[in-house]
Amino acid sequence: MKIVFMGTPDFAKESLEAIYNAGYEIIKVVTNPDRPQGRGMKLKISPVKEFALEKGLDVVQPEKVKKNEEFIDSIRTLNPDIICVVAYGKILPKEILEIPKLGCINVHGSLLPKYRGAAPIQWAVLNGDKETGITTMYMDEGMDTGDMILKEKVEIGENETTGELWDRLSKLGGRLLVKTLQQIENGTAPREKQGENFTVAPMLDKKMAKIDWENKNAKEIKNLVRGLNPIMGAYTFLNGKKIKFWKVDVAKSNEIMFGNDSPLRNGTVLVSDQRDGLFIKTKDGILKVLEIQGENAKRMQINDFLRGNKINEMEVFE
Repeated sequence: MKIVFMGTPDFAKESLEAIYNAGYEIIKVVTNPDRPQGRGMKLKISPVKEFALEKGLDVVQPEKVKKNEEFIDSIRTLNPDIICVVAYGKILPKEILEIPKLGCINVHGSLLPKYRGAAPIQWAVLNGDKETGITTMYMDEGMDTGDMILKEKVEIGENETTGELWDRLSKLGGRLLVKTLQQIENGTAPREKQGENFTVAPMLDKKMAKIDWENKNAKEIKNLVRGLNPIMGAYTFLNGKKIKFWKVDVAKSNEIMFGNDSPLRNGTVLVSDQRDGLFIKTKDGILKVLEIQGENAKRMQINDFLRGNKINEMEVFE
């Protein structure tokens, strides 16, 4: 089975590595162009490209795939049996979808039809879901609308972050892709239509990272913090300075004696102590801060942060 693999981030690299180790013939790897990153804006290659070069695989990095006849013709000339697409970052045109005789298949980070779109893993955490998983599917011209092949479900930990879930699902995706290819090769792969009851998982917006103390309860803020870790971090302001929260929890009743009916404003610091930690009033419940980052500073455990940074009780996060 001749395979063209298309993918870019570490999530995709796990799938590429899985099919490589399974002995499949990978005739071309397609990934996004190198991009400048970091303070020095040095060109950085994708994890998929890094792995492909290490294994001596042929790599191509088109700036675009739509209306790119040279690229499309080059894929057509390869005559692949199947194209595997994992977090590539570009929508494939019909001309590419029609090339492989066994179709184009995708590894998607949710239990379709839930969470169609660019950020299914992040939204599962942001919404406080208890479970998610991986779906492999045949691709069509829609956004994650193709027929489903295999699914595998996982539970989401109560304190699990997007980064932690991403790592787990990336490895699961690789294993499920190999299983999917084996079944397609043997002619035993199932094919199931998606229902119409779906949720859209759009790209994350930086505006959503600001904590809404007035309208969100402790659990919702915790899910925001988990969901944006390590992508951008949820933030707030204290005395005009930007503060990021990287890890929080909902305080238990025996940890602090303030009730939810307190007349204090939401966002008020109830406890700030090097030993006991930092507790903040929310619309419903009390937030316990565990890992924090001051403006122009590094991430720190809350006790270490409070040793060198003063946060006064009754101050209000904005």
